[in-house]
Amino acid sequence: MRLRGGATAAAVLVLTMTGCTEQTTGSADPGRSADQTDGAGAGGADGGAARAAAESLTVKGRAPKTGYDRDRFGTPWADTDSNDCDTRDDILERDLKEVKFTGGTCKVSYGVLESDPYSGKDVTYRRGRSKVDIDHVVALSDAWQKGAKYWDASKRIALANDPLNLLAVDASTNRSKGDGDTATWLPPNKGYRCTYVAAQVAVKKKYGLWVTAAEKAAMEKVLSGCPDQKLPSGGNPTKAPARFH
Repeated sequence: MRLRGGATAAAVLVLTMTGCTEQTTGSADPGRSADQTDGAGAGGADGGAARAAAESLTVKGRAPKTGYDRDRFGTPWADTDSNDCDTRDDILERDLKEVKFTGGTCKVSYGVLESDPYSGKDVTYRRGRSKVDIDHVVALSDAWQKGAKYWDASKRIALANDPLNLLAVDASTNRSKGDGDTATWLPPNKGYRCTYVAAQVAVKKKYGLWVTAAEKAAMEKVLSGCPDQKLPSGGNPTKAPARFH
């Protein structure tokens, strides 16, 4: 997922600050992987690769939440990529700037979330204070109700720790999301909505999760406004190593 010596997944991306931009495939970073435009801002009726992927998602009704528990997705922040650092710290190192560690090169003690994708503000992270969350872009409860309840343990653990589905964000803004999907919650930062929805589509397509009719319509509405939006890819395999289950 990451390279030691300071290189990160985000380093393979080339970003611009205007319009919808193209994203280099193979990235494991949904937060830095695609354009930063509003779903209503770029014009164009058809959308790009992300819109096409959204159109291909299976539509079903939401299954009951019965039986959902966070533990069904394994121990939080398991080191499924076997780099000897837990997943939470991997994502903090990937997404924060000015990162400092404590007790080695895994535990992030400090960093700055510059232009938080959900709120647009800068947020300072200090270990032990809950100003930065690691968000599951596709919430685990949402995944449970759209296919994950029928998976084996290894696939659920993989989803919970896949960098493609994880993003460091402002905690207070993230708490308003809950387990919402595109139909019920979008980032207040309108400039990030295309990127956010494309990441949700990518995760659902990768893991074979379905969407509701309202969710699919909301995805297509956002993505129709960014016709050059590509689909993030990469991340970890969809099956966690055997030692985790």
